[in-house]
This record gives sequence, structure tokens and C-alpha cells, in this order.
Amino acid sequence: MAEVLIVTGASRGIGAATARLGAARGFAVAVNFSRDRAGAEAVVADIGAQGGRAVAVQADVSDEAQVAALFEAAEAAFGPVTALVNNAGFSGPSGRLDEVSTSDMRRVVEVNYLGTVWCCREAVRRMSTRNGGPGGGIINLSSGAASLGSPGAYVWYAGAKGAVDSFTLGLAKEVAREGIRVNAVAPGFVATGIHADSGLPRRLEEEAPKEPLGRAAEPEEIAEPILWLLSPAASFTTGAVLRVAGGR
Repeated sequence: MAEVLIVTGASRGIGAATARLGAARGFAVAVNFSRDRAGAEAVVADIGAQGGRAVAVQADVSDEAQVAALFEAAEAAFGPVTALVNNAGFSGPSGRLDEVSTSDMRRVVEVNYLGTVWCCREAVRRMSTRNGGPGGGIINLSSGAASLGSPGAYVWYAGAKGAVDSFTLGLAKEVAREGIRVNAVAPGFVATGIHADSGLPRRLEEEAPKEPLGRAAEPEEIAEPILWLLSPAASFTTGAVLRVAGGR
């Protein structure tokens, strides 16, 4: 049976790198996107050029119905889903808690936390051997911010990622005997567009040299541990939050 991977928020950054590496490791990949169709289709084209199989699927992970449709589309294209990477994320505009809007905070929680929950629920419904599924692996994208707090930048985002950590641990225990391993990866500074999107276009340039390794990570350096956690090499690893933050 072919291994089938869904990567949410895969039109750029860590998600795109994970989709490409997953295809190179033999997965058929559903490249999820919310708005950036061109980016997702470019990832699909890259995978196809390397002999892999991929399809772009639009879905807002904060919407339960769209999450179900995402899984349906992946299964229609490739067969039963056996792996999920919950990468879709949103930090909102940078600032202090007493300055951020309710709508921005709500969106952060809906995408980063509830989106992860909805996708995991759909995955368990389909993967769990208790439900007749094939088993599989789930990786949730956390953040170094979950343990650092990100004061003055986006404490609400840090809180949502902290919730992802707790959820990962609980779900891993809940489905451990149902053929599903659940882990999280917590990146530090990564060279993606999330900082510019939050209104801090110079944050990487200013902060990365202060890191223990003296630089930001490339998205591919986060994709590698994600694919390791999905692989048989990590067969006894579940409920872990793997910090990939360059010593931060």
C-alpha cells in the first residue's frame, strides 16, 4: 500500500520543504494551501519533476468541513492517508497583548490550535486501527515560542503553540495502541516569511546572529526531523516535542 501524506500550509516555507522531502522519501503528497494556489502548484510541479506524486488541495484548516474535504481529496487521489503534518500556522501582527485585536488573536487560535485539533481528529477517524484504519503518523508543528513566551512580539501565538504541545502529548497516549504515533517539532528562528507577515521584516536579520548557532534555520533543516519522526527509524517515539531551535 502506498504511503500517503497530507501537509497543511504547504505552499511555502517549512510546509513546502516537508512536502518535497516527503515525496522524495516515497510518499504521495497532498499539498494543502489556503490562499496561495500558485505556490502550492509550484510545489506539486517540483515534486512531479523529480518523479514523485502530488496534488494541490485548497482548504482552510480552521473550518471542520474543509478539513474533511481535504482528507477526502487526498484519499480520492492516492488512497488511505497514513501520515499528517500539521504545519499551517499564523502569528498575527506583532505587538503587545493589550494592543492586538480580538479578531487577530481569535484567528491565531483557530488556525494554530483548533486547525491542528480538527486535522488530528479527522486523521484518527481514518488512520486508527480501532476504526479499521491502517495506522500512521502525525506531526504537529509547535514553536520554540511555546517555552520562551515571545513577550512583546506575539504571546498569544506562543500560548497557542503551548496548547499544541499539551494536545500532542495527550493524543499520543490516547491512540498509542491504535497504530498511530503523534509527535511535535518545535522550530526556532527559520528563514520563512512568517516574520515579515507579522510586521517584523528585519526580525530574522536582527535576531538570528544572536542565536547559539549564529543563524536561522533553513526550512529543509526542519523538514528532515519531521520526516525522521514519520519514518520507521522513530518507531518507538511518540508523545515527543522535538526542539529544533539551534540551541535556543
